[in-house]
Amino acid sequence: MKLRIFTEPQQGATYDDLLAVAKATERLGFDAFFRSDHYQRIGPGDPGPGSTDAWITLAGLARETSTIRLGTLVSPATFRLPGPLAITVAQVDQMSGGRVELGFGTGWFDGEHHAYGIPFPPLGERFSRWEEQLEIITGLWAADKDYSFEGAYYQVTDSPALPKPAQRPGPPIIIGGVGAERTPRMAARFADEYNVPFRSLEETGAAFERVRRLAERPMIYSVAQTVCVGADEAEVERRAAAIGHTSAQLREGGMAGTPSEVLDKLGRFAELGAERVYLQVMDLSDLEHLELIAAEILPHT
Repeated sequence: MKLRIFTEPQQGATYDDLLAVAKATERLGFDAFFRSDHYQRIGPGDPGPGSTDAWITLAGLARETSTIRLGTLVSPATFRLPGPLAITVAQVDQMSGGRVELGFGTGWFDGEHHAYGIPFPPLGERFSRWEEQLEIITGLWAADKDYSFEGAYYQVTDSPALPKPAQRPGPPIIIGGVGAERTPRMAARFADEYNVPFRSLEETGAAFERVRRLAERPMIYSVAQTVCVGADEAEVERRAAAIGHTSAQLREGGMAGTPSEVLDKLGRFAELGAERVYLQVMDLSDLEHLELIAAEILPHT
């Protein structure tokens, strides 16, 4: 099982904060650094310093790191047009030497759309646009010559389909969610990895099975869980309080406790078929937290 560090910069983080976490992620031997793609804080609290753009961040980190994978969990289809997004991801993939992955979804947080003038159509239309965007993005990356597409929402005519990403035919695509019908179909059609975010073992197993029934090619299965690890109970409580939770809440709904407790829960997710775990780190100033996980958990996964 591979452990990946997953951050939520919209809750308050500068590029320098993210750079420090990414460098620690690489130095300590984690597999990847991922970030959310949001433009506004979710929930109450100080909105400062404001979010940063996900792909500008990853472009910077592509030149500041050398081994870790880099990606989004997940970029909304509402934020960007498909052609420019294909160009952006391809360029960052080149800049990183082929280390980029695209987590991609419909978009869901209406508040940030309204706050920054981004259209937010109804869910059914967002799904349809997302599907067309996936068709276009993968088509542009894979095309050997000019590429065209005619859809209900997007039309592409004689595109040179450049630049090409370093990874061929393109960076891995991650699709997540627990929808019962359309999400499994989209994952089976387009995804290299299917991710279940912040769900129980029972819900995760059911979601994995829905995709397995449809997938006709190899698929990586993964989960995202909020992480809160302490060497003892007092440290677990301190870290939980720092992110606005109790240790009981995080044990129930996340990946929390002493290293032995967390290893046990990782093992139960592994039994369901999870090959990767995105550890959602909420306190980006606590690099000692990453060091503890790297020392006491990472060698045993």
